[in-house]
Amino acid sequence: MQTFPLTFYTNPESRGCIVRRMLEELAVPYETVALDYAGQMKTAEYLAINPLGKVPAITHGKLVVTETAAICAYLADAFIDKRLAPALSSAQRGIYYRWLFFAAGPLEMVTTAKACGWNLNENPQMVGSGSYEDTVDALEQALADGPYICGEQFTAADVYVGSHVSWGIQFKTLPERSIFKDYADRLAKRPAFQRADQLDAELKAKMAAK
Repeated sequence: MQTFPLTFYTNPESRGCIVRRMLEELAVPYETVALDYAGQMKTAEYLAINPLGKVPAITHGKLVVTETAAICAYLADAFIDKRLAPALSSAQRGIYYRWLFFAAGPLEMVTTAKACGWNLNENPQMVGSGSYEDTVDALEQALADGPYICGEQFTAADVYVGSHVSWGIQFKTLPERSIFKDYADRLAKRPAFQRADQLDAELKAKMAAK
């Protein structure tokens, strides 16, 4: 599977930053296609890849994968030799899935709601995330046995969860608890994260210059 061409559709001011970090952790060759918000994401060509007209997305050979958490999970399995997912037979695999998709669901929901000023407590039975406070406390539980989501093994779950944590602290949608700050700082020191962020900074400058 690694021999298939891998193309990454992104914008440096999007959740594509998470996939960029994942790709740099894998250290595999890929082509970057940058799309602006002025209309490139809504072309017929790109809508054939992602009907929502959003980034990120990847194509791996003829396969299309969208949704950031799904892309991270797919890439970890597609390049299983890179050890960015626990073994299928490992008890850690369930923990990995649990918190990867917790971040894609409840955590994404409550932080978006906080940024937008939505009150999720008006009808808590309808809200899959539960309350903001409960979700934040659950996130702390996920990190309690660190240094990573699956203990000593760094995985794609850390790429995804860690990005949400760092952005949550930056944009004040998560409280600055020491466990969150320490986790975000730990991930920010990874060479792949630094490489990815530098590549996105360069891409942002290039797009702005056009």
